[in-house]
Amino acid sequence: MEFLSDLQEHAFLQYALLTGLLASIACGMVGTYVVARRISYLAGAIAHCVLGGMGAVRYLQVVYQWQALKPLHGALFAALLAALIIGLVSLRAKEREDTVIGALWAVGMAVGIIFISRTPGYGQDLMSYLFGSILMVTPEDIWLIAGLDALIVGLVLLFYNQFLAVCFDEEFSRLRGLRVEFYYLLLLGITALTVVLLLTVVGIVMVIALLPLPVAVASRFSKTLWQMMALSALFSALFTTAGLALSYSPDLPAGATIIVLAGAVYLLVTIGFFFSRRLRPPQPALAKKQ
Repeated sequence: MEFLSDLQEHAFLQYALLTGLLASIACGMVGTYVVARRISYLAGAIAHCVLGGMGAVRYLQVVYQWQALKPLHGALFAALLAALIIGLVSLRAKEREDTVIGALWAVGMAVGIIFISRTPGYGQDLMSYLFGSILMVTPEDIWLIAGLDALIVGLVLLFYNQFLAVCFDEEFSRLRGLRVEFYYLLLLGITALTVVLLLTVVGIVMVIALLPLPVAVASRFSKTLWQMMALSALFSALFTTAGLALSYSPDLPAGATIIVLAGAVYLLVTIGFFFSRRLRPPQPALAKKQ
């Protein structure tokens, strides 16, 4: 296979593969919480706000020669700021949550487009931000991605029980004295970091799909949350690796190929489980009572 032979020779393919694997770990762990807490729409809003930060940093890079800044730095700032605003509004002003999320979603995109439109050579940058540029990852980006990945994994391991309580029984956790608001904001924070990791893989537009799809597939084969996290990370790694390989020879967009593959596997698994239940012989009424 052309991809496997070129993988040994070209560093950019090795960087892309490593980036996909690193992002898959965080995607599997945090995506499980996102699905359990039903905040996929919040992750989508955070992802679209990121374009504002990336566009602003790219503008400063080109126009004012601020080469120390990278687009990922702007993505981090915008994602964490959006997570904080959305979290505070969700906790303090529930009646306005949908309005604020929609406003941030649109304004973040609009600010990014304005900055990018004023930046020379903006067209290619806009496409890479929106749909991912995993083949353009640099060693500096990998170090930043690895650091974010380690931070996310560390926080998930350290506060596993707290996040679990916030996701499944918020009221009972509050009665037991757990600082629900703090851990909810922290959960949104690591979700924002995960969104930044996935930007390089599938871009802003498709982040909202890559977070829940591996979890949805893994949930069919899992009995505990830990199993779901592990399988989600495994499926995410398989989707990113296989999508990268399938897109290489025909020169297809890697991010879009990854999402199509993940969606196809999800549909096949869902259909398979549906028919397996339909074809399963019904249990006798006496056996059900026992």
